[in-house]
Amino acid sequence: MSDCYDHLRGPADWHDWLATRLARAPRADAADWNGLTAVTPAAVLIAVVAHPDGAGIILTERAAHLSQHAGQISFPGGRIEDEDEDAPAAALREAQEEIGLEPARVAVVGQLGAYVTISGYRVIPVVGVVEPGFALSPDPGEVAAAFELPFAPLMQPARYERRPVERRGIRGASYFTECEGRTVWGATAGMLLMLASALGASGQPRDLLQR
Repeated sequence: MSDCYDHLRGPADWHDWLATRLARAPRADAADWNGLTAVTPAAVLIAVVAHPDGAGIILTERAAHLSQHAGQISFPGGRIEDEDEDAPAAALREAQEEIGLEPARVAVVGQLGAYVTISGYRVIPVVGVVEPGFALSPDPGEVAAAFELPFAPLMQPARYERRPVERRGIRGASYFTECEGRTVWGATAGMLLMLASALGASGQPRDLLQR
């Protein structure tokens, strides 16, 4: 798939390409595993940083003391509050609160279908393009670190594995991928695969449950 975006050099190129692809893609829903239901609406921001030599995606490491998903790699985001106009507004607000990313720096290009988590959230992934040159200031109460991982490997489904997991006493499966020494799994990996599918990526994760 990389040859589809090798020609993209700046925020305008990435904005137009992503917006066109997402507008054409069906909004398919996904979940941590089949049969989950959720009533709590939430949104996350998949922020694509448009570097001249290749894009990155902003991710966070959740603080170790949090009651849910402590230490995991996540997108900035959270619950959609009553004052939020819509999912993009919630994702931008949460990104500003968690990592200090100013909403004015993000050009929203679309959103994916809902992702239902085992923790009871129905998450809308919002995709935005960010021009390089910003500074982040993570909130230590929620975020241990904010960083970028390269866009290209995260959009290659063949680099993912579907592994057995047990959470909250429930046995199921989850997607995992390794990138630059970090393990991305769970809902974050699932939503990255949703984006890859929406953008027309080829390949399939390796299913370790079938071995």
